[in-house]
Amino acid sequence: MSTGSILQANDASAIVNTVKQVMHPLFDQTYLLQYLIKIQALYACIPPAAIQTLHEKLALTEAQIKSVISFYSFLSIDYQGKYRILFSDNITDRMAGNQSLFHQLSEAIKGADASIDFTSCTGLCDQGPAMLVNGHAINRLDTQRINDIAQLVNNNESLTNWPDNLFKIEDNIRRGDIQLNARAGDGSGIKNAMNLGYQKTLQILQNSGLRGRGGAGFTTAKKWQLCKQSEAVQRYVVCNADEGEPGTFKDRVLFNSSAHSVIEGMTICAYVIGAQKGFIYLRGEYLYLLEHLNDVLQRRREAGLLGQKILGKLNFKFDIEVHLGAGAYICGEESALIESLEGKRGMPRIRPPFPVTEGYKNQPTVVNNVETFWSVSRILLKGSNWFNKLGTKESTGTRLLSISGDCERPGIYEYPFGVTLQKIVEDCGGIETQAVQMAGAAGNTVLARDFDHQVSFEDLSTGGSFILIGGNRNLLDMLTNFADFFKHESCGFCTPCRVGTSLIADTLHRFEKGQGCSGDLQHLKKVLKLMQKSSFCGLGSSAPTAFLNVLENSPDVFDCGMSVESAEIYFDLNAATAEYKKITEPGEKGI
Repeated sequence: MSTGSILQANDASAIVNTVKQVMHPLFDQTYLLQYLIKIQALYACIPPAAIQTLHEKLALTEAQIKSVISFYSFLSIDYQGKYRILFSDNITDRMAGNQSLFHQLSEAIKGADASIDFTSCTGLCDQGPAMLVNGHAINRLDTQRINDIAQLVNNNESLTNWPDNLFKIEDNIRRGDIQLNARAGDGSGIKNAMNLGYQKTLQILQNSGLRGRGGAGFTTAKKWQLCKQSEAVQRYVVCNADEGEPGTFKDRVLFNSSAHSVIEGMTICAYVIGAQKGFIYLRGEYLYLLEHLNDVLQRRREAGLLGQKILGKLNFKFDIEVHLGAGAYICGEESALIESLEGKRGMPRIRPPFPVTEGYKNQPTVVNNVETFWSVSRILLKGSNWFNKLGTKESTGTRLLSISGDCERPGIYEYPFGVTLQKIVEDCGGIETQAVQMAGAAGNTVLARDFDHQVSFEDLSTGGSFILIGGNRNLLDMLTNFADFFKHESCGFCTPCRVGTSLIADTLHRFEKGQGCSGDLQHLKKVLKLMQKSSFCGLGSSAPTAFLNVLENSPDVFDCGMSVESAEIYFDLNAATAEYKKITEPGEKGI
């Protein structure tokens, strides 16, 4: 992936040759998204000649190709400039002052061959404010860094020549327990699995009590068993590394420091279910980890831990490819991820059937997240008793938490399940914490009076995000940020989510402007509950959680944005219809 000069997007014959090279030797429709990502990096857009070439070589219509481009926020038909700068706009970045830095850089690079905008969470909440430049992350932004970046942009300096220290990302591991302190990934877990056989391996996982660490908590052994018993010519293993939930960044750390363990867990899964092919679906915001992951995969092939005849076993072959996402939060949902993996728009599928019976290419597929596979490699090395001795009855083992926000020591913390929120807040140095946002924007907002609750599947479940909100913050600001996030990230497939997220955002912005009223809150609650019950996938049904938590437990948060003039729903008819009036004005071109 080039980080240097952007190629000219107006030389059609050169584009055709370049696109053919990008596709060679596969020319496979399921790789469409990967082709588009590479073309975007080369040209800072997807030129018309590229679309035409993809149409001819992949037997896809131009409309199909353009629909994929329009779905992913990192792809664009329009030229984005030699430097495409995207500021992370997660709530933690806002708390750290990203808005003023954004405006500072915008003014400083006017006239440069660059575009500048906001994007959703970049997975750097523990060291924000952060940005992406041509997909590459820069953290700990401040006035000096912004000045340095502006100078590099205005001097037209190739990104490959930018100082290395700008792109240094830290792991920030603050607290380890049995898993972070255990070494795994050298092949020992695979050897143990092969010596035991797949049935005993499944039994060890069952006895460990390991449940998926993505948030849903489905029993890992059961998922693998269901996939194993499905009749199929081919089975697949997919690692969901699309941790787009605001406030989550543990996958970033696990891939950077423990990639061998994650890949070993995937290989053990392949042995159990009889898969020969695996994929790591890496979120586009983690582009800077791509080279590292490919290097680890190659080293494991050379060591006989991946590829043909793993550990000398003639009938055990398994290999892994890394596929990049391109900026779509919905692709964290496993069926949408599979659609994206097949080169399509990341639209959730109707379930059942579930991926364990009909997943990638309609074949049985195990989809687990990074932490789950990482834990598997350790359990097969250390045993089930080592793992289940910690935690609770229904939530065994330990949990990695990505902690950020108003605290003195943000970073990665490992705790046994059952730890209280109060203990976590104290350990990370929470600053007059009034609330904790768990599991990202789609999770629970827990107020300080409830900090005696535990992190566990039977109490407060989480995908790993833990954002602390200090006493000097206005929770309304957090909710408004979440509302904009969901409106932007809704795939638009179902009406409850497509319309509901827009209504939530509109309502929150009215309160932000001091134009809200009691009628708005009553209407908002109806919309939220309707979304919970009738949305097609988990994004729509979980998006209302934080808003309902605050409405039910701390409704006074909205008082500051309440208008005293009206108790009716605020609706400005002229503002709402202004765009349509302009279109239909005499002399204007109609619809």
